[in-house]
Amino acid sequence: MSLHTFYKYQGAGNDFIIIDNRDLKFTENNPQKIAQLCDRRFGIGADGLMLLQSSKGSDFEMVYYNADGNIGSMCGNGGRCIVAFAKDQGIISGNTTFLAVDGIHDASIDQAGTWVSLKMNDVNNIDTDGDAYVLDTGSPHYVKIVSHLETLDVATEGASIRNQDTYRKAGINVNFTSPEDNGYFVRTFERGVEDETLACGTGVTAVALAMAKHNQQQGDIETPIRALGGNLLIRFHANNNHYSNIFLEGPAKFVFKGTIDLS
Repeated sequence: MSLHTFYKYQGAGNDFIIIDNRDLKFTENNPQKIAQLCDRRFGIGADGLMLLQSSKGSDFEMVYYNADGNIGSMCGNGGRCIVAFAKDQGIISGNTTFLAVDGIHDASIDQAGTWVSLKMNDVNNIDTDGDAYVLDTGSPHYVKIVSHLETLDVATEGASIRNQDTYRKAGINVNFTSPEDNGYFVRTFERGVEDETLACGTGVTAVALAMAKHNQQQGDIETPIRALGGNLLIRFHANNNHYSNIFLEGPAKFVFKGTIDLS
């Protein structure tokens, strides 16, 4: 029997399995096994799995797996959740620097340990595909403005775009958005999950930047975004087609912990 303690966290409904792997006892490099852990009927259930590991140049390293069991690109809400986990474990206090697949990230967490601000990497270009925008915010994203977003079949429409010849091999996350109050409503189809998720951190970041380009906004910008699982805030500076000082902010909460046999 090979028992491992796991923790479940969620950020705006984006949920993750987190394992403290500083002792490197979790050696599972089996996509099928990780996919089973993320399965909502035969496993713990999650949008992804993260390992917190030691890092010489920062407070910790975040290793992220998609729900299909494959190693993933940067996950914004996952990054915020692992910061909350690190605080709960006493690894960090209020501010932190950690290593992810796309490099070093700075983050901060409030005293209550539930609101996390995560600095994302700069974005130096936003391309177009017809009337949609395409950019990389740590993961590749497709952003399309639509009407009647509440009733849109995101799973079907998102899968259709994600599997176009242009995007099929590498995959792309597909975000549909519409203006709402002083911000935007966003629904996302995520590659690796291959379905709609309740929120996507790199996705809402991509939407905020794309809408700044769409509206020809410049300077310091704050964009509130509502996802199905909760509210998020993106702050950044726009200078022509260059976007810097990008922060993804929102809730990150502990759900439960348990043990599972991985033998």
